[in-house]
Amino acid sequence: MRPFKYSSTTNVKAATHLLMANPRAKFLAGGTNILDLMKEDVERPDELVDITRLALALVKPVTEGVNKGGISIGGLGKNTETANHPLIRQNFPLITQAILAGASAQIRNMATNGGNLNQRTRCPYFYEVSMPCNKREPGSGCGALQGINRMHAVFGWSESCVAVHPSDMCVALVALDAVVKVQGSNGQTRSIPFADYHRLPGDTPQKDNNLAHGEMVTSIEIPKNNFANKSYYLKVRDRASYAFALVSVAAAIEMSGNQIKQARVAMGGVAHKPWRAYEAEKFLAGKEATETNFRQAAEMEMKQAKPLEHNKYKIELGTRAIVLALTKAMNGGKAG
Repeated sequence: MRPFKYSSTTNVKAATHLLMANPRAKFLAGGTNILDLMKEDVERPDELVDITRLALALVKPVTEGVNKGGISIGGLGKNTETANHPLIRQNFPLITQAILAGASAQIRNMATNGGNLNQRTRCPYFYEVSMPCNKREPGSGCGALQGINRMHAVFGWSESCVAVHPSDMCVALVALDAVVKVQGSNGQTRSIPFADYHRLPGDTPQKDNNLAHGEMVTSIEIPKNNFANKSYYLKVRDRASYAFALVSVAAAIEMSGNQIKQARVAMGGVAHKPWRAYEAEKFLAGKEATETNFRQAAEMEMKQAKPLEHNKYKIELGTRAIVLALTKAMNGGKAG
């Protein structure tokens, strides 16, 4: 690990000022991603700004604004505390399921909600500094494009990058139309719809999200919804724990009589950002909740996929995962 300066503050504005003053500075919260990257010499910040003492960890109801009636989770809240909070477990169980599907208990105890949003890809070519990677070193090429790309993207990739976003929590958040609240060094705040927070790679894969340097995630708001009784998070991976998704699906259904009033479907492990399955959602609206309709919706979504040499299996796996997640959501998370 290279030498770096350590700074600390208990004030959001001061923290954003410190970061803004140094283009090579990074925030330090749980440290579960940035410190690993520094040890591997992938990230090389010359200053870490410790924000762990900022008062941004609360889970609380939203009492005003467009998301009134929903819930706000603090950017510095720990993943474990968020997943197990009574308001989350009761009203947004999809978030609980997704968080508990990720990482290990030890990492969840340290990792923060804002850090979860901003974690970087686990692509092995990104971590191996001897290999070309446009995300790590723009202009160097993408080793995974013609390499071993079994775990890589089938949606939205470019010639510059085929990496996938690793988060489980983010898949649930994009399905539930969450909004990210951020604050900049000028003290001004802004709201970013979750679907617009992360980026597809295009020609700038080094940019994971649409945060400006110096901006901090202060909270995440989740609008009120009627999905609590019919939602499910499915994660398909090589082993039962301590593994990232090959494909994951966040599914939620609201019924009106015997018809689907609205459905939400999002996928992980398939794109540079959490992938919202809009085609599947549009097809399911107004349909009956049958396996045949679930299968047709899944096939419509997966038709957009463009697999690489080693990940063609994700087409059928993704189709089956969407069907199973929707089926389990419809049955309240039970087999059926």
